[in-house]
Amino acid sequence: MNSVSVEAAAPPVVRRRGDVIFAGLARAAGITILVALAGVAIFLTLESAPAITATPEELGGDNIIVYVWPLLFGTLLAAFLAILMAAPLSIALALVISHYAPRRLAKPIGYLIDLLAAVPSIVYGLWGIGFLGPQIYPVYEWLAENLGWLPFFEGPANGRSILTASIVLAIMALPIITAICREIFSQTPTLHQEAALALGATRWEMIRMTVFPYGRSGIVSAVMLGLGRALGETMAVAVVLSATGVVTFNLISSVNPSTIAANIALKFPEATGVDVNVLIFTGLVLFLVTFVVNFLGRAIASRGVVKESR
Repeated sequence: MNSVSVEAAAPPVVRRRGDVIFAGLARAAGITILVALAGVAIFLTLESAPAITATPEELGGDNIIVYVWPLLFGTLLAAFLAILMAAPLSIALALVISHYAPRRLAKPIGYLIDLLAAVPSIVYGLWGIGFLGPQIYPVYEWLAENLGWLPFFEGPANGRSILTASIVLAIMALPIITAICREIFSQTPTLHQEAALALGATRWEMIRMTVFPYGRSGIVSAVMLGLGRALGETMAVAVVLSATGVVTFNLISSVNPSTIAANIALKFPEATGVDVNVLIFTGLVLFLVTFVVNFLGRAIASRGVVKESR
């Protein structure tokens, strides 16, 4: 006699009113962000069209690519130098706070680093031009005298250089990267860390074998967020940098490439006619660069998550 198995019907899913409202608000917020992003992209594209179709005579004798390239070069160079300095220091600070410093000391250090994010960018700019530039000038002189054969330190030395602006940008990106890395490192499973220590690993070996692999995708995301801050910074760079609009790898002289954001801030108030469209076009270039950087960061972070899940 065949037995008939009767499966119990699954109970209906009851959604609470609060869950429905929250889901609707979250969905609306996501759609609003996408609409705003699309609106910005459409506005920049439409307003940039006159600059793209303008003749070299209307642009002062140069085409739009010749005008934008030094600004893009300066933006990428300053951001790259800033992240090159900020990323290792931020990761080290995050490790000190999460794994090395005593709790009574780790919390105040974390609070102080978080406070750096609340300082206005103009304050960083004034600090860079009023304190950092004069104080670091002797170092630049030493670099020009002893390492002047390198294209990076040809000189003549000047405190208002691209390297000074990059140091300021690194300090501004440091609290963002440190805060995210600190939270990621503190979420590493305790059992993994204790297992590594039980097998005889030192604290550094434990961090290398458990903390870094667990937080790899988060570290990449943190660095990319810091890079986004460095790419879009305006006032600090505009105040510190002595820009001349050239393409050069000399990091310590007064002949420096400007950045897109700083150039827009300095020239937009006096711009008229097609010059406004040219500045908006440079803003579109910065928008695309920032979008690509964040997209690559998310792609790398997502690939790291997939590998960890396997």
